[in-house]
Amino acid sequence: MKRTRIKITTLIAVALIFIVSCQKNNRVNDKYGTLRISITDDPFPIEFIDSANVIITKVEIRTIDDSNGYPFMILLEDTLEYNLLELRNGVMADLLEMEIPAGSYDLLRLYVDEASISIKEHGTYSMKVPSGAQTGIKIFIEPAIMVEGGLTTDLLLDFNLEESFILKGNMNSPAGIKGFNFKPVIRAVNNSTAGTVQGNVTDTASVILGNASVWIMADTTIATAYTDTTNGFYALPGIPQGTYSLYATRENYDTVIYDDVVVKASNLTIKDFKLTPKDDSK
Repeated sequence: MKRTRIKITTLIAVALIFIVSCQKNNRVNDKYGTLRISITDDPFPIEFIDSANVIITKVEIRTIDDSNGYPFMILLEDTLEYNLLELRNGVMADLLEMEIPAGSYDLLRLYVDEASISIKEHGTYSMKVPSGAQTGIKIFIEPAIMVEGGLTTDLLLDFNLEESFILKGNMNSPAGIKGFNFKPVIRAVNNSTAGTVQGNVTDTASVILGNASVWIMADTTIATAYTDTTNGFYALPGIPQGTYSLYATRENYDTVIYDDVVVKASNLTIKDFKLTPKDDSK
């Protein structure tokens, strides 16, 4: 059976710094290759949040090439904790690197033992993950990713923070927050067929706008980001190649739309926004 090399990188971020896909492995034997996996975060408004943590204890991957025996392979058995808010805007953390059989893979199982979220001036809420520590969170890879001997393949896991931490109560008032349910929503993206959209958001006077909302859509919303408060920067990694509409807005500002935004595989698309304050007299 051909074997390959796997590296998983954790990136809970709104920006992705690509480590080049399909680079040559140092091994002479072409039965071995490298797979790298990153995790990215689609955040919800962060002004109330101090931290959002997940504890990962195990990672498995499923091959579609093995007709004999158990199709899953263990990639990681360790206890690792990540604060999703710390790993934003391009910050990456290595999760694992190991050798696995070459071939096609269509499913990851991410075992998350616990999640917690800390709300400013309101404390920390801890949540157990339904079946997350026993059977793992199933993340389908569509289409299946091919790991080739002697080459590197990159896979991005887009962790949707807003849809994963389900608010009980009123987010607009910390006193109204009753707790959270954790129902992880994670999107798998083959980085070899995806690109990144990034830029800065200012107003018409070139004043930096932090916490502006930027999102990209085809038929549905693909990913969302919030701009950095220091420089107005945003980034949307792991966008499958294609043509999209890109939106930006902020409270008390009009929404700006770019249509026909083309995203190319392994490429960076730059789109800056200038938002106009709403005219309250209208």
